[in-house]
Amino acid sequence: MAGGAMGGGDDDGLITDINVTPLVDVVLVLLIILMVTATQIVSKTINVELPSAQRPDQAQAATPTTLAISIDEEGQLYLDREEVDEAVLRTRVRAARAADDETRAVIAAHRAIAHGTVIRIIDLLRQENVNKFAFNVRQADLED
Repeated sequence: MAGGAMGGGDDDGLITDINVTPLVDVVLVLLIILMVTATQIVSKTINVELPSAQRPDQAQAATPTTLAISIDEEGQLYLDREEVDEAVLRTRVRAARAADDETRAVIAAHRAIAHGTVIRIIDLLRQENVNKFAFNVRQADLED
């Protein structure tokens, strides 16, 4: 009966031991989460040698010329917000191309403009060797 005093057979006594099993489970889960996230963070950072930036006066010389061509709903042409006709547009595109071989154009046409008008402007740009151009659209126009 001396063994009964050690707490084995008495059901009426208080439990004074701390159950650490749930604590160990939580700590192991946190450790696994930490290990997984640490490997994700480390794998996203790649050691590369980055180039140095240019001074503002040098960077401006490296930026290609971009022509903003707009066509309103009446078919009127604008080059950089200045009203022009096709002859003036051709002259200015030619001059911009002569000054910068990397000249680009951004075309913004009203949605009511005929397809042929926009194609005529694209042909004009291509005839003047401006082959890099983009169309300016609103996000809502893409969803319609």
